[in-house]
Amino acid sequence: MANRDMKSSSSSSNATVSRRRVPGIEAIKDIDLRDIELLRKFTTEQGKIVPSRLTGATPTQQRTISRAIRRARVMGLLR
Repeated sequence: MANRDMKSSSSSSNATVSRRRVPGIEAIKDIDLRDIELLRKFTTEQGKIVPSRLTGATPTQQRTISRAIRRARVMGLLR
């Protein structure tokens, strides 16, 4: 019984870490794959696509952004 009490007391730190979000993209209606400056805002320096939990994009917007980034990579516009 003593072990059970020790386990519960050691996991009592449930602090959440707040993450910095990029301002929302409500104003962007049409995402064009040739708009390189816009697409670079949603990629890291290594070229990875930034997740929607950091960008604040809705699921529909995130799918559109991801699709545009992948197509731009195929066309050679992005790395």
